[in-house]
Amino acid sequence: MNILELQNLKKYFATQKAVDDISLQIPKGSIFGLLGPNGAGKTTLIRMITGIFYPDAGQILLNGKKFDPENDVRNIGYMPEERGLYKKMKIGEQALYLAQLKGLSRTEAMKKIQDWFVRFDMQSWWNKKVEDLSKGMGQKLQFVITVLHEPELIILDEPFSGLDPVNANLIKDEIYRLAQNGTTIIFSTHRMEQVEEICNQIVLVNKGKKILDGTVESVKQDFKENLFSIQLEEIPTTIVNPFFELVGTHKNELIVKINQGHKANDVISHFINQGSSIISFKEILPSLNDIFIKLVEGTPSARQFQKVED
Repeated sequence: MNILELQNLKKYFATQKAVDDISLQIPKGSIFGLLGPNGAGKTTLIRMITGIFYPDAGQILLNGKKFDPENDVRNIGYMPEERGLYKKMKIGEQALYLAQLKGLSRTEAMKKIQDWFVRFDMQSWWNKKVEDLSKGMGQKLQFVITVLHEPELIILDEPFSGLDPVNANLIKDEIYRLAQNGTTIIFSTHRMEQVEEICNQIVLVNKGKKILDGTVESVKQDFKENLFSIQLEEIPTTIVNPFFELVGTHKNELIVKINQGHKANDVISHFINQGSSIISFKEILPSLNDIFIKLVEGTPSARQFQKVED
């Protein structure tokens, strides 16, 4: 079942088409990557999903029903990239205030805040002011405030910004835990390696349009270039054959592109027949970063390898 469906959404500002006829579906319980370069339309999409902007055309469905910003926004948690907290207000009071705005009673809010503060080792922060926090500490606080009311849909915009590796892993573990418990996460970032690690599905937008969407694995399969890595005990002096093109070498590793009409077994058999000892043989799939650059910047190849060594 899809928790969120966007149907032919459009949003224009003067002559700019910020979102131009985008449709997509986000399954319940998924970790969904929203990707795109600066100015692609990601923020406008998020603002329509959270009820900040109204679409000029199209509609948003939440749990199969037309999105009602006034009532449905309480089922959404949004963590913006820029810190949206009151700088002069004490952290504990602010968390309590914002939790109550989301519909929690004071007693319920206090219990949940205390639980989260213990989990994130924030107990001593209660009387600190936001302006006294580092960027990383502010990120932890914003994350807690975003998920505190247990929304069924959470939108995280660059959630790891400013975090050290320990705290980044802490939040990453919580994202996994929330998704396992049925919460849907929309994860917006420029860090492609984080998307590959965390997300189940992705959508890439550019200049207001959807460029591609699908599972991370299916997208990588769609853009593979028939490239393979072969590690040998010793590289042969001459490599001449009709099965593949040699793309690059590094120490005892060959990068080859198998020619059309041939299969991996042909390449393996070729080296075995030459008397070569194969240590490993694996397909090279493009990274999401390679695919992103190829589609957005129009580079001729999704991977760049060093030149073949003489």
